[in-house]
Amino acid sequence: MSETHLSPLPRLVPPSGPAGPDQPWWNAQRGSTMPFRRYRRTPAVQVPDRRDWPGRTADRAPLWASVDLRDGNQSLANPMDIQRKTMLFDLLVRMGFKDIEVGYPSASEADFSFLRELITRDRIPDDVTVSVFTPARPELIDRTFEAIEGADRAMVHLCHATACLWREVVFQMTTTDVERMAVTAAEHVLRRADAAGRTRFRFEYSPETFNITEPEYVLGLSNTVAALWDAAPDRPVTLNLPTTVETDHPHVFADQVEWMHRNLERRESIILSVHPHNDRGTAVASAELAVLAGADRIEGTLFGNGERTGNVCLATLALNLFSQGVDPQLDFSDIDGIRRTVEAANQMPVPARHPYAGDLVYTAFSGTHQDAISKGLRAMARRAEEADEPESRTAWQVPYLPIDPKDVGRDYEAVVRVNSQSGRGGIAHVLRGSYGLDLPRALSRELAEHVQRAADRDGTEVNSRRLWEIFSTEYLEPADPYLTLKDYEVSHGPAGTGLRALVTVRGGTELALLGSGADPATAFTRALTAAGIPAELLTLTQHPLTGAERPRATAGPASRTTPRTAAYGQLSATGRTWWGAAIADRPDGAELQAVVSAINRVHA
Repeated sequence: MSETHLSPLPRLVPPSGPAGPDQPWWNAQRGSTMPFRRYRRTPAVQVPDRRDWPGRTADRAPLWASVDLRDGNQSLANPMDIQRKTMLFDLLVRMGFKDIEVGYPSASEADFSFLRELITRDRIPDDVTVSVFTPARPELIDRTFEAIEGADRAMVHLCHATACLWREVVFQMTTTDVERMAVTAAEHVLRRADAAGRTRFRFEYSPETFNITEPEYVLGLSNTVAALWDAAPDRPVTLNLPTTVETDHPHVFADQVEWMHRNLERRESIILSVHPHNDRGTAVASAELAVLAGADRIEGTLFGNGERTGNVCLATLALNLFSQGVDPQLDFSDIDGIRRTVEAANQMPVPARHPYAGDLVYTAFSGTHQDAISKGLRAMARRAEEADEPESRTAWQVPYLPIDPKDVGRDYEAVVRVNSQSGRGGIAHVLRGSYGLDLPRALSRELAEHVQRAADRDGTEVNSRRLWEIFSTEYLEPADPYLTLKDYEVSHGPAGTGLRALVTVRGGTELALLGSGADPATAFTRALTAAGIPAELLTLTQHPLTGAERPRATAGPASRTTPRTAAYGQLSATGRTWWGAAIADRPDGAELQAVVSAINRVHA
């Protein structure tokens, strides 16, 4: 590697140190200069008797708890105003969320005012529980209860950090001091709730930094707070276990959750919740395994917004269940509308490759992917027809697409898109979907070569309109045609098909042709050969083409509603084979024009 290649990135040092111990010969990687020895593995929780979660399967949705309006909002460069908060709250309600954390009213006047507006304007549905977040400080708890005053029902969410690093560095407190703080705050919450009048309160407790706190210590704190709040089956306490900073493999968190699940007192009176963050990029996996390990509830945000790399993405979790035949109990039938609303509220884009919601996640550019998807969609249509049922009810089995894009409000228009990486199958799929053309395999392979050259030359994606232009120029409307069919007449008799045709040859010469054969196209090629334009018809196919096959009106063969016919002919001439294609009002006209198209390509 030359010095010029390295100069834009002077910090990079190509790894050249010793290989790792027991590194196999086929792994040529070398030791790097990265300061990895500064970091220590987090000790895994030991579960000595058994580990049950690996043998379980998710068969139902957990209780989804949106923290978009609190944890998500805190992480925004421009926190939401009341209008954006209201827009997002209304979306969450319409989607079916029943547990929504609406803010941190003791820390933000905007959060306080938003909560007051929800309550005074009676905007909270009867079956929705709103929760409000508060640290373990009496004056902040008091402010929180001022914000929630007059609500029919609410959950107060008490949170404080418990891990050793936070105790020693942030709080400068002992384990006893932290427990005393937790007890004092929990008692204060209870007193304020008892004095609050008609509001029906529930409580949530989050030992923040749970995943790096000593298990026995956090278990003791959780049992103490649940007992203080008199957790009971008819008024359960939500115990929320956050991976405040994700530090380990998802299976380690699952072990921690299962250990708590087994050892908690009053387990039947506890809603066991998890709040995974995504620092290692495995929040979704951590949440899914935590549910298998005993969690009842998941806190997260719709598309994973949150501090650092974000909270767990509830859309991904819910649609993962959906893709396995489990009701997510949330409505994602308009994924693009949901995404646009969240983007407007957060003023942040959802990436194009975000699972299920990104612009490109149902799109294939690769030729092999396109071919498989196209065949899968056609097989789906055949199965639906054989079962005499709508495709929307047919079991979904399409390569590369874990769910039907239509189930989340997308159409098939963008499932296959063409660029220089695309192949025959993708091109054929786009022409079929956009224009109703069902090209023979060999013709679509030939067309793919022309499209590849155009894509390489243009350096851009070939959309359906550009694809139509390439196809039309090559097969339907040549710039300088050698042969033009001016008129024809077909007759059918016992001996076969007779043809009279008038054609013009390049330069203006007119030829009157007579021919016969098994069909008009055969008769036409024989007449052309007799007139000195030799060709042999090898194959000819045709199919009806109607406006109903087009999803939208654009320039192209099916922009009208009267039935038309597409035909594709393969000729042998000048020692090789040539394809032609045509679209006409009548089937015999389309077949004759397909022969003309091939002849024009012979003499191009």
